[in-house]
Amino acid sequence: MSKIQPPVFEQVYSIMEESFPLIEYRTFEGQQALLANPSYRLLTKENDLGEVIAFLGGWEFDEFCFVEHIAVKPSIRGGGLGKQLMMDFIAQMNKPVVLEVELPNEEISKRRIGFYERLGFHLNSYPYVQPPLRAGQPDFPLMVMSYPNLLTEEQFQSYRDTLYAEVYQVEPK
Repeated sequence: MSKIQPPVFEQVYSIMEESFPLIEYRTFEGQQALLANPSYRLLTKENDLGEVIAFLGGWEFDEFCFVEHIAVKPSIRGGGLGKQLMMDFIAQMNKPVVLEVELPNEEISKRRIGFYERLGFHLNSYPYVQPPLRAGQPDFPLMVMSYPNLLTEEQFQSYRDTLYAEVYQVEPK
C-alpha cells in the first residue's frame, strides 16, 4: 500500500467526523498515528477530481481482519461505494473479517446491520464492549459481526483479545 499523503488523510478524517459519533473514532493525531502501524490498512475511493469520497480503515492480523471504519461521504451515500470498498477489502485480505456494530436498538443501527448481512456478515450474540478511543470516554457496548461465518465462542474470545491488545491497546477483559 502506498503512503497516505496529509491532504488525503485530512479528507478521510473529515468523512469520519461526519459519519461517526465522537466516541467511535480517535482524535486527529491519534487516528493519523495509525498510518505508521504495519497492521493498519486504509483504502480510499476518489472522485474524478481526486477528492476522497469513501474510505475503509481496517487491520490485518494473522488469523483475521478487522474493519474499524467504513464510510461514504454523506452527500453520495446509497450508490454502492460502501459495498464496493468492503468487497474489495474482503477479496484483498482473503481471511475472516470482523467488525463492530451498534446494538440494534434504533432504526439506523438495524439498517447498518442489514447492510452487512446482505454482504454475507453474521451477527454474533457474544457480549462485547469497545474500549475507549479517547481519554475520558466510557466503554461502549457493541456487537461483533463476522464474515463469512458466525464465530465460535473460542474464536470470538481470541479475536476480541487481539482487538483489545492491538487496536485498543488495553488488557483483555
